[in-house]
Amino acid sequence: MVGLLAFAGTATAFSVAADGVPSEAAVDEEVTVTYTIDDPFTDAPNQWTLRGTTELESVSWQVTVLRAGTQISEDTYGSQNISQDLEIDDNGDEVQIELSGTVPAVENYTYAPEERFTVATLSRQTGNNTQEFQNDTAHHFTEDSKEAREAIDAAQESIEAAGGNEEAESLVDSAVSSYENGNFQNAIDLANQARNTAESAQQSQQTTRTLLIAGGALVVLLLLAGGGYYLYSQQGDDYSKL
Repeated sequence: MVGLLAFAGTATAFSVAADGVPSEAAVDEEVTVTYTIDDPFTDAPNQWTLRGTTELESVSWQVTVLRAGTQISEDTYGSQNISQDLEIDDNGDEVQIELSGTVPAVENYTYAPEERFTVATLSRQTGNNTQEFQNDTAHHFTEDSKEAREAIDAAQESIEAAGGNEEAESLVDSAVSSYENGNFQNAIDLANQARNTAESAQQSQQTTRTLLIAGGALVVLLLLAGGGYYLYSQQGDDYSKL
């Protein structure tokens, strides 16, 4: 019984770990990611087909099967879609998948949600049944689109800090429209105008608030001075009567 419990405590299951998956990347940048599948046949069929797909370009896949750290087989592929049969009889307890390629161009610019591409999708197929177990995407951009997005983001932050501003918000809407049409310089110019408008409005609000506070303080001082003078004059009248 103790032996069975000990064995149960050390049992493992099918799992996958990813390394090097970017959250964002520039167009034409080279990306390399590695996926490691541990215990590929635990809680899984004894024979299944590994399928992978990516939107990376100039692609290279390297699929390595290992047993206790020793390489059993290695296969390479040069297309965006791969398929490899895996069998428990090969005694593999780990599958490493290394994927390299360059980030694809942005086909359609969208500010929100941001533009994304598929880094990799991995699936396990048995017969007609396909189960996806990994799906990674990343934001991709050009130098110009990144600058335009950052300008719009900065304008949005200034508008929020100002508590909203109709003119600035209209300028940001126009900036987003230019961004999505690929006119990044115009988007930057409009976003900067929106930010300046919002910041000016915020500064004006702060100046008005400061003047109101100063005016209120002056009124209080005048009231105190008037009250003090009144008390003093009353005391003067009392002395004159004596």
